[in-house]
Amino acid sequence: MLEVNDLRKYFPIQKGIFQRTVGYVKAVDGISFDVQRGETLGLVGESGCGKTTAGRCLLRLIPPTSGSFLFGEEEVDLAKLNHREMRPYRRRIQMIFQDPHASLNPRMTVGDIVGEPMRVNQTAKGTALQDRIVELLESVGLRSQDMRRYPHAFSGGQRQRIGIARALALQPELIVADEPVSALDVSVQAQILNLLAELREKFQLSYIFIAHDLSVVEHISDRVAVMYLGKIVEISDAETLYQSPKHPYTEALISAVPLPDPRAQRKREHIRLEGDVPDSSQPPTGCYFHPAVPLRNRYMQTGNP
Repeated sequence: MLEVNDLRKYFPIQKGIFQRTVGYVKAVDGISFDVQRGETLGLVGESGCGKTTAGRCLLRLIPPTSGSFLFGEEEVDLAKLNHREMRPYRRRIQMIFQDPHASLNPRMTVGDIVGEPMRVNQTAKGTALQDRIVELLESVGLRSQDMRRYPHAFSGGQRQRIGIARALALQPELIVADEPVSALDVSVQAQILNLLAELREKFQLSYIFIAHDLSVVEHISDRVAVMYLGKIVEISDAETLYQSPKHPYTEALISAVPLPDPRAQRKREHIRLEGDVPDSSQPPTGCYFHPAVPLRNRYMQTGNP
C-alpha cells in the first residue's frame, strides 16, 4: 500500500532583521517504513518526536524536505507530485485529526461537513449525495437526523465519529489517524477504537495510527514503529514489541503503561529516564537516545561498568 523511504522534514531557524537561516529543526530525520494493504501500523512516541509531522508529510499537507513515499500498486512517488497531480490521490488517502472540536467547522451542519469532500471532488450530488451522507453517518453510529445539527450539539466522541465519517466519504484506501482518541474520555476511547477496527474490516482499509499511548496502540495495531527525536528506533509486530522490546526507549515507554491490576503494577520495574530530551536542532552524535540510557549515565558517573 505505502512504502516510505528516508523521509525528512526540516524546519528552518531564522534570526536577525534579514531572517537568515542559522539552523534547522529536524522534526523528521530519515525514517523508512511500509504499510501493507489491510494493515494497521502504529506510530508511537512522546510529544515532539515527529510522528504527527510525518503523517502530515505523507498527505502532503506540509511539503517534505526530502525522501520518497511510493503509494499503491502503481508505486507513484507522492513526494514528487505537484498540487494538481496530487489531487486524485487525496481521494485515496484521508486523515482523522486529533482534536474533534477544532477539526469541524462550527458554522456548517454535519451534513455539509460530511458531504463537502464529495461535492469538491464531484463524486455525488443531489439525492445520491444525501443518501451517501446518511449511509456514512449510520456506519459510524450516528442517526440520519443528525445531519441537520451543528457540531456544538454533540459530545467529543460523537464529533470524532463525524470526523471519521468525513474521512470515509471518498472511499479511501489508507487513513492516517492522528491521535484520534487522545482528546476523549477513556470509556469513549474504547468505543472509537472498536469502531475503527470494524470499519477496517468492512471497507478493507489500511491505517497509520499515530499515538503516544502504547496501551491504545497495542489494541488496534498489527505492527508498531517507535519514534524518538525524528527517527524510528524500533519497528516490529505488536506482540513481539510488547513482550520483548529491543530498544531501551521502547522498554521505558512500555514500563510507563499503567496496568489494571494494582498488585502487578507494584511488582513492575519502572525505567526512569534521566535528563531532558535533546534539542532536535542540535541532536547528539550517534544514537540520539544514548544520553538518557540509565546504564550509560551510571557508568559515566562512577567509572564502573
